[in-house]
Amino acid sequence: MAKIIFLGTAGSAAVASKNIRSSGGIILAIDDSLQFHIDPGPGALQKARECNVNPHRTTAVLVTHNHINHCNDLNLVIEAMTHSGLERRGVVLGSKSVVQPTDGSHPFITRYHQNLVERIIPLEKNHKIGIESVEIQTIPVEHADPTAVGFKLFCPGFTMSYPGDTIFTPQLVEHLKGTDVLILNVPYPGKRGQGLNLDSDAAIKIISQAKPRLAVITHFGQEMIKADPMFEARQIQQATGVQTIAASDGLTISPTGYGNYHSPIKGF
Repeated sequence: MAKIIFLGTAGSAAVASKNIRSSGGIILAIDDSLQFHIDPGPGALQKARECNVNPHRTTAVLVTHNHINHCNDLNLVIEAMTHSGLERRGVVLGSKSVVQPTDGSHPFITRYHQNLVERIIPLEKNHKIGIESVEIQTIPVEHADPTAVGFKLFCPGFTMSYPGDTIFTPQLVEHLKGTDVLILNVPYPGKRGQGLNLDSDAAIKIISQAKPRLAVITHFGQEMIKADPMFEARQIQQATGVQTIAASDGLTISPTGYGNYHSPIKGF
């Protein structure tokens, strides 16, 4: 049985630092044999414990870009995954800014932790990687980190897409088509987007065109939390006709256990 667990839904350093929401990333577990940890931000291991996730069972860590609320706990997760290097195992898939020096900056993963894992793969846009029964394709995105990528995971029985932080582009929508579960980072409500990030209005455009079976919004900034993510999710669902939920810290969903509009989702 597959499940997706949200270890945090904070979309800004302010939300995370004030302990309003956690930002530990997303877990995708498949049939007790594969476990992916996506964007392990601050508090990843603590929230994993609270959600009964064993980090040592992690197969691969996927990191979209080098901003702190997406990769702060990467090295800690590697420590837990490898029992501090006693077992050399696991794969790290990350944007170049996370795993390689770029433009005079050092990689976020330390040299020591690079030696604890089996393999490190710097990701290009439109990259394809296979890990056992899952094919991972990178999604080209536009964000402040020019090397940032998103992920589309083709899993047995379903496809999950997570673009990470980005703005709306026609190219993005094309890559998101054919998705069953679409997870969007939406820090801003309504039409109040700032910088290279999504707001609810942009989420409506993406979901309307990509047409996933289920959309989940997460990664909330202070404005979104004040506006109420559940209200924004309802507005998005009404506008798109696609079942849309607002993630909460610790939310678990079954990506294969729902129909088009009927889902046994905890916390909905």
